[in-house]
Amino acid sequence: MSEISLLIEHFPYIGLFILLILGGIGFPFPEDTTLMLCGFLISHDIVKTVPALFAVYLGLLISDFFLYSVGKKYGRTIITHKRFSRIITPERFSSLEEKFNKKGVIVILLGRHLIGLRAQIFLVAGIMRMSTLKFIITDAVTASFTVAIMTGAGYAGGYSLQILRKDITRVEHMAILLIIILLAVYLLFRYFKSRKEKSSP
Repeated sequence: MSEISLLIEHFPYIGLFILLILGGIGFPFPEDTTLMLCGFLISHDIVKTVPALFAVYLGLLISDFFLYSVGKKYGRTIITHKRFSRIITPERFSSLEEKFNKKGVIVILLGRHLIGLRAQIFLVAGIMRMSTLKFIITDAVTASFTVAIMTGAGYAGGYSLQILRKDITRVEHMAILLIIILLAVYLLFRYFKSRKEKSSP
């Protein structure tokens, strides 16, 4: 994990790209989190907008195509594969198979935005022998919305944090000034009170 953090720090574009690839092949790097991180980095001017968005968009498409290719290569046998059986169960496959037979393109367009269903949909698209060109075009369209939504959320959060930091700093300065004023009033009060006590018989 520390190596990944160093990679993002020194090579942020490559780091974001690799995080998406690793997440796509089963490592614990959620796609949405990586995209939000990208938006956060953009908001803090750590990365430039265009190359960062290009890196995450490309990483997204490659990781999706990897799952599609695996499904297309191994077909239905993948359901009994030790590793991939954890991603998609026979019951879920039957359900998605029925939906793909009716409207495969719409399943990808909508399903890509449902956490926990993405990997299953891409595998099934391959298993169902969906046209490679059709898959790439459909995924490219819906992935653009995913990138826009999630990086936008990360950007908004990062920008809000910057504003919050400025507000906190302003509040801290005001608090310090208020403390100084209250301390000065207290000292003046003590001073005049002591003089009054000395002057009274």
